[in-house]
Amino acid sequence: MSFVFADLFAGIGGFRIALENLNGKCVFSSEWDKYAQITYAANFGETPHGDITKIHPSTIPDIDILTAGFPCQPFSSIGKREGFEHPTQGTLFYDVVKIIKEKNPKAFILENVEGLVTHDGGKTLSIILETLSISVNGQYLFLCKSDVRYHVFWCVLDAKDYGVPQIRKRIFIVGISEDISADIPNFSFPVSIPNKKFIGSYVEENVSGYSISKHLQNSYLFKLDDGRPELIDKKSKIQVKTLCSTYHKIQRLTGTFVKDGETGIRLLSENECKAIMGYPQSFIIPVSRTQMYRQFGNSVVVPVVYEVAKSLINCLAKYTAVNKEELVKQGRLISV
Repeated sequence: MSFVFADLFAGIGGFRIALENLNGKCVFSSEWDKYAQITYAANFGETPHGDITKIHPSTIPDIDILTAGFPCQPFSSIGKREGFEHPTQGTLFYDVVKIIKEKNPKAFILENVEGLVTHDGGKTLSIILETLSISVNGQYLFLCKSDVRYHVFWCVLDAKDYGVPQIRKRIFIVGISEDISADIPNFSFPVSIPNKKFIGSYVEENVSGYSISKHLQNSYLFKLDDGRPELIDKKSKIQVKTLCSTYHKIQRLTGTFVKDGETGIRLLSENECKAIMGYPQSFIIPVSRTQMYRQFGNSVVVPVVYEVAKSLINCLAKYTAVNKEELVKQGRLISV
């Protein structure tokens, strides 16, 4: 099944890689960060449109699926957790809603940090779901009088369960239009992959240029004998901690570092970052190392998005295959 999609808050293109691998075609992308735009353009041959608040929804082509990893900082457990009270980022969700209302895609996939689930006692997530949903079914669906009419499902997924050596929990919110099915669709999130991946298989040796100075090691990283920070090598059979956008600041509590390099301890290499985020080794990084860590730290994990999108597309295919002639008449058939 082929389909067209929009890539909002595109970052460096994690959603795009996953959906293109499922025979999707990206017809619109938006990303405001100029450095992320550079990386995106280097890999996809086009520069995303900028600030989403300045893009009129009517200028976006018709789409089957909308994807958006809308900004997570206001909902993160690390940040101030301002949510919708954040002066800019917290309200960007409503720009996504405006586009959904205007373009009426058959489905959407949204992604955010796990902290969204508990933010403000769960009220923030409830507002998001109620804004998008039409019906109730257990923990997934909420009754809403909104004119955005979608069956909405949500789940927290951990990247370590989907073939990458990183612990990274994120909430995925999937919506399927009432135009596809008036009844609750038979959608389910992907089950975890049985065979776990460990970081040791991806650790490089004799890497130069990523070393942490002996002074910083002695004065900060190992100032306490508390088993921190997390150190890895080729023998490590673990999934590393979540890669943060601030990884370049060398934080001893949240960072994972490699026993290698000129000083014996170094930062994760470019290839190791690609591995834990599920990016192909051929992915081009044309920006500074600081920007690289920020971009990967803010990205989605490609294999997780791939599995979610595959489940969604398979679900849509089932509904569009039933009573195909009637669906064609009603204009509700995903392009094939």
